Amino acid sequence: MSAEVDVIIIGAGGGGAVAANELGQKGLKILVLEAGPWYGNSKWPNPNTEPGAESSSSYEDLNVEILRKSFTDLEDDMNNFIYGKFRWGPANRNIGPWSRDIPHKGFTWQNSGVGGTTLHYFANSPRAFPQAVDQIWPISYQELIPYYEMVEKTLPVSPAPATPKEDLFYYGAQKAGWSLLDSPNVTSPGYRPQPNAILPARGLLEGSDSQGGFPGGCTLRGHCVNGCRIGRTVDGIAKRSTLVSYIPLALRTGNVEIRPNAFVIQVLTDTDDMNNLQAIGVLYRDTWTGEIVEVRGKIVVMSAGGIETPRLWLNSKLPDNPWVGRGLVNHWFDCISGIFDEKDILDILGVPEVKPYVGQNAAARFDYPGLGVVETFGMSPGLYASLLYGTSSQGYHFLHQSNPYVPWDVEGLVAGVQLKEFMRNYDRTLSMLIFTDDDVKQSNSVTLDPVRKDENGYIPVINYIPSEQDNRRRNKLAYIASDILRKAGAKTIIRSNWPPDVFIHITSTMRMGYVTDRNCEAFQVKKLFIADNSVLYNGLGGPNPTLTTQALATRTSEKIFDLYFR
Repeated sequence: MSAEVDVIIIGAGGGGAVAANELGQKGLKILVLEAGPWYGNSKWPNPNTEPGAESSSSYEDLNVEILRKSFTDLEDDMNNFIYGKFRWGPANRNIGPWSRDIPHKGFTWQNSGVGGTTLHYFANSPRAFPQAVDQIWPISYQELIPYYEMVEKTLPVSPAPATPKEDLFYYGAQKAGWSLLDSPNVTSPGYRPQPNAILPARGLLEGSDSQGGFPGGCTLRGHCVNGCRIGRTVDGIAKRSTLVSYIPLALRTGNVEIRPNAFVIQVLTDTDDMNNLQAIGVLYRDTWTGEIVEVRGKIVVMSAGGIETPRLWLNSKLPDNPWVGRGLVNHWFDCISGIFDEKDILDILGVPEVKPYVGQNAAARFDYPGLGVVETFGMSPGLYASLLYGTSSQGYHFLHQSNPYVPWDVEGLVAGVQLKEFMRNYDRTLSMLIFTDDDVKQSNSVTLDPVRKDENGYIPVINYIPSEQDNRRRNKLAYIASDILRKAGAKTIIRSNWPPDVFIHITSTMRMGYVTDRNCEAFQVKKLFIADNSVLYNGLGGPNPTLTTQALATRTSEKIFDLYFR
């Protein structure tokens, strides 16, 4: 590819990979720069121990055997925040992760690599709540629908199949008086199967094999938060991270080059004939050699995520804007679990156990516009125990007196004999995650440390304090989740009560309408676009953000072509 390309895309995650495919389909020459490794490509047979090649632009380079070798079922190997493959850090695991400062403590569950954080996401793909968009965003919900439909068809998205944990949840929700929802555009409270970007567990999708195919499908094995490897080809992997969905499609265009291990440290600018600031290229650092490389492009798209996109803007010394890095939304999470007697499960489901490790990680949900989301979840025992019993803002449960005025029996960290007892009941535990529709506050932010730097520039500082209204919404959802569990027959209910510094759904730090226009082009820097979670106007009402980010990235790609290349 020539020294100057049509479009440089920073990041190959949930939004960047979508933009690469959409713009490549239009015949533009695209260069994608990704900070982390590339798993499942023959040019990087040992992605964590050898530098490998500089880039790949061919679909034929994809190699499912390398992907299967890389993605193990070992929780620590994959998800350890310090040295796991799915960490925010360089490909070389002998080097520490990249620095972030969270003054109130906590962690960001994100990772680098081609595919970004979609490598270990649940693949939940709901749309935003219409009431969180209409008359609030610079664009209408109706305008998003055709782009939702495009992404849902491409991934594809379909209702998740039920296993015992979903059947028990549906039973409890129905007994609690909630309605089954039958539309992806949710306007009232109710429960439904999770819309998931996971290939159904049924042979070949019609007509797909001749097109590069989706052979096989989900086996409901339940370990896929460690990286799904079920499928005969890379683009046939069941869980549709952008690594296995949009990246192969982008390579098939013949117009997209992807360079992993390339951490962008500066956006380069110049002025046009009208004295407007415009993006002209970037500097990136080779994470293996440390070499600084300059590349030029007619358009630059920032898709580095809700933390790194504002960090890059600030480290590049782009124009001051009071909303750059501000307005951080995180869907203040919580976890509610119920332990059931074997007899009760048998009477309801006809089987003696829930088995939370069987089935898709999150296959059923309860939506409540104005409050947020409750969704079932399950995974392997180490991750499960750490989220349920090892994460809390309330300290150890045994240090507190019981509270007869709350619907849960246990709240806080669980340890010792009680932890052993609860984990013995692992097979009979049904758990739910809570996503709160939290407020956009300018004080919640990603800023730069004024002194501390790493090899990529001044490190990001993450501040997030939920509002009192956020707390009320979250508590209401906790009561609803507890009621569903109790109606289903749970004998013991545990509320984890997570601290607000577990960062998973980081959005809105470069908000459309404040940092960018309605086309997602920066107000202050022409030819600089944003296509990741950071450009979302708010928290969507609580739903998982990936599908909306991908729909918006599809729309933004269309606008880039219309504005600068048509």
